[in-house]
Amino acid sequence: MASLVGLIPIGTVLTLLTKQVLETALAAKDVLIEKESFKILSKYLYDIEPVLKELQLHELNDSRAARQALESLEKDVKKAKALVEKYKNRARFYLLVKCRSIVGEIQDVTRDIGRSLESLSIASTEILSDISEKLNRLHDEMQRAEFEASQSQVRIVEKLNQGLREQKSDLGFANDMLEDIARAVGVPIEPSEISKELENFRKEKEEAAIRKEQAEVLFLEQVIKLLSRADAANDQEEIKAQYLRRVQTIEKFETQDEYILPLKAFMCPIERTTVMVDPVSLCTGTTCERASIQAWFESGHRTDPDTGLVLDDLTLRPNVSLRQTIEEWRELNYCLQIRSSRGKLLSGIDSASEEALSQIQGLIKENSINKDWIAFGGIIDIIVPLLGTAHNKEVKRRMLITLRTIVVEHSRNKDRVVDSGGVDQVVRCLVRDPNISKAAVELLFELLQDSSGWNLSVCRKLSQQNNAILFLVTLLNGTIVESAEKAEAILLKLCDDDDDNISCAAAATWYRPLINRLSQGSESSRISMAKVLVTIELVDQNIKLLGEEGAIPPLVEMVSGNLKSKDCAFTALVKLSSCHENKKLIAQAGAVPLVLGQMFSSHVPIIIRARCSEILENLSSDDGIEFLVDADGSHLELEPIVNNLLAIQQHPTSYLGIRKPALRALLGIYKSRQVYGENVVAGANGVAVILPLIEDPDQEIREVVIKLLFCFSQHESEGITDFLLVERRLEGFLSFLEDNSRDDVKMAAAGLLANLPKSELTFTKNLIDLDVLPSLFNILRSGTAEAKENALSALLRFTDPANIEMQRMVVELRAYPLLLSFLKSGSVTAKARAAALIGYLSLNTPKLTAASKATGCWCFRRARVPVCEVHGGICGIITSFCLLKANALPELVKLLQECVHETAYEAIQALTTLVQENSPYRGAIVLHEANAICPMLEVLNWGTSSLKAEVLGVLEKVFAVKEMAEFYCSMARIPLVGLTTQSHEDEQLRMKAVKVMAQLERYSKSGPLV
Repeated sequence: MASLVGLIPIGTVLTLLTKQVLETALAAKDVLIEKESFKILSKYLYDIEPVLKELQLHELNDSRAARQALESLEKDVKKAKALVEKYKNRARFYLLVKCRSIVGEIQDVTRDIGRSLESLSIASTEILSDISEKLNRLHDEMQRAEFEASQSQVRIVEKLNQGLREQKSDLGFANDMLEDIARAVGVPIEPSEISKELENFRKEKEEAAIRKEQAEVLFLEQVIKLLSRADAANDQEEIKAQYLRRVQTIEKFETQDEYILPLKAFMCPIERTTVMVDPVSLCTGTTCERASIQAWFESGHRTDPDTGLVLDDLTLRPNVSLRQTIEEWRELNYCLQIRSSRGKLLSGIDSASEEALSQIQGLIKENSINKDWIAFGGIIDIIVPLLGTAHNKEVKRRMLITLRTIVVEHSRNKDRVVDSGGVDQVVRCLVRDPNISKAAVELLFELLQDSSGWNLSVCRKLSQQNNAILFLVTLLNGTIVESAEKAEAILLKLCDDDDDNISCAAAATWYRPLINRLSQGSESSRISMAKVLVTIELVDQNIKLLGEEGAIPPLVEMVSGNLKSKDCAFTALVKLSSCHENKKLIAQAGAVPLVLGQMFSSHVPIIIRARCSEILENLSSDDGIEFLVDADGSHLELEPIVNNLLAIQQHPTSYLGIRKPALRALLGIYKSRQVYGENVVAGANGVAVILPLIEDPDQEIREVVIKLLFCFSQHESEGITDFLLVERRLEGFLSFLEDNSRDDVKMAAAGLLANLPKSELTFTKNLIDLDVLPSLFNILRSGTAEAKENALSALLRFTDPANIEMQRMVVELRAYPLLLSFLKSGSVTAKARAAALIGYLSLNTPKLTAASKATGCWCFRRARVPVCEVHGGICGIITSFCLLKANALPELVKLLQECVHETAYEAIQALTTLVQENSPYRGAIVLHEANAICPMLEVLNWGTSSLKAEVLGVLEKVFAVKEMAEFYCSMARIPLVGLTTQSHEDEQLRMKAVKVMAQLERYSKSGPLV
């Protein structure tokens, strides 16, 4: 029309232009994408139509300016019509991703039409002014028109572009994008419809390639690749039908065939060894791989790579038929390899199975459609059961890896694995070899994912698997970081709002979800978690871990809740307070005053008071009053606590669930030295309150009472002896010495007996009458180390040198062999007490030694009984308690050589009994021959003042013997001189040293020592 404008009457031009405007306006209303923008354009065109008719009606002057204005308007309307036609029947997905560009084109053509209207307005000023005003108004509106793409569509495009920039390619993102785009353009989310739309989208890419719009091609390729990954992009019925057609074709091939060789036509003439993927034809008819021919042109070639002919046209046209043939050839080979892999897997041969698994992974890498075809070929149904029967670790690992490759971003294959029992098989692999476990947890993690995140149905199925959570916790605590991370992610999901799974995780020693729920859950949920803590089995290490991970503060908070909350929280704290480290955390949380307040309140339910009693028992057990503090760490006042605990015991009918732990708590408190420093025992009259409980009908209470009395007796024993002297009480007390079921109680009973005043002769006599000695000796033979020490101390009561008959009873029970065994291998305390006992017995040996007498005629005399080297008469272990006859001397000397003050002191006391004041000669010689003198001299270098004083006392007697003084003179000089000259030694010790030196000087042949 433009070329004829100058020949056609201007009225006809206006008629034709009006018709063209109406046609364009009508067509613009039917464009599917950016409807609003095209509608606005359509409206403007409709507004132009009446103005043009008015110009026609009023016979626009046929001037050059008017014809030029109409020609310009006609060109712009043609552009608008071309724009409408351009986007009227394009692929809808394409139109959406290009929405911004389309809007820009609409805006440009609208403004162009507006400018043309301005020219027409100027050319028609001689007509009516109102027509000119209408043209000017339309010009102004169209010039100012701002077109914007739909905000919903813009958001979709921005999301798509961002995903492409971030190289997102996961199934979830692909599904989201395809769904958003399809809904925006009105395409049903149904595989057959989506497939058609994607096919149209691909044609848009091919047309862009023909137009040589490389940037456009690259962009469209990325979008198509992403959307093709979505589930809805795959028409399963069509894919399966296509697979079955290919399977039917390969049935004519031999079973062993795995590959069909490519035809020569499939090979690119440039590469020659590579089968083409995207074949394109040149103007000469030669077909090449697109990427290869493009590289050929870019390197400067302008010839046909096959024939060498110069190319007049460098346009590349897709060779669709050849591409389809090549794709068919590839698909036939896929089916051959799937068939081969299936046979190898079923062969049961490890090497064949590994080869099949490699083939399967190769197929998937080459073309993602093979994920579906592998499933159609029954590979999943073969591999899943084989997981449970395969013995080769590497084969099992590769099966897991292959299954993961098959299911990654493929929801239907995930369903197939799950439906064939895959979850159960994979769970069993979680506790295998570390490499198998790693592959198993990665596959399991993948099976649990769907496009929206976690597949809740599979999560529930996993929760129902026996030991699944236990196995995952084992992986979580393992050394392989990747496995631990996957296991943790799965566990967190399983424990999300599922109390049963949280309980299972806690039972498997993973406590984070439980503690999180304790801290942040609702009241009912927190109560539920506290109950879990109470019911699960916990060893000491787990109890400590719970404290470290933060279980205690929320439990302390719960005690301020309702009765149910209190009960559960206190019960859980009972369990956690059995660990030393947790006691500190409980105290820091400010729980101790709360516990005491609830325990001692008569208004609190008994069950709560009982729980608090148990907590207090745990807090004081082994730690005394260390944790009886407020939240700031300041120690609580002890006297009120002790008074309240004693008050509970003054009511024998009180609930045993409170009395027993309260009594044990009292025991723990009284084990602390600080209690006695504050005189709490006397102040609270503890002995008087506790003593009657020794007759309590409850065995456990009686046992704790014995332990408490043992503690009291170390500092305050008044009244205990008198109480026990009452008929039958002493018998009841002594029964604890004979109870072999409780070593700790036996130890306490022996200790109490040792601590009671030895001056109470009536008490001692009653003990003898009740035959207590065999019980003590039984402890010495088979008791614990501490019990033996206490029994040795108790024996000191029965070895009083003033009571020889009682000593004899001890010796006749074979005390000496036992005492020697303690000297050889007992603890320091046991050695010291054994040495003291020997010393006590030895004190009476001189009195009990029988004189040696000759009897009968000289020719019929019996051989003389050997006399004792020390005592000069006839000695024996039983008859005179002689330590020499008991072979105790060497062991006592060894105690001196061990350089331990406590044992050396008692050894010296025992050795002193061998050197008589009036006749030291025999004793001195025996000590000399036993090599006892040198260790004594050494004591003067390392011993304490009291020990040195005892040694000097012995040496004074020994050196009264001339031979001894002469023999040890030079050896004794240095330590003695040191004692007499060291100013820091006390005067009494110095004087003793001077006295011993005087003895030496008296007999010394070498002159004065100083």
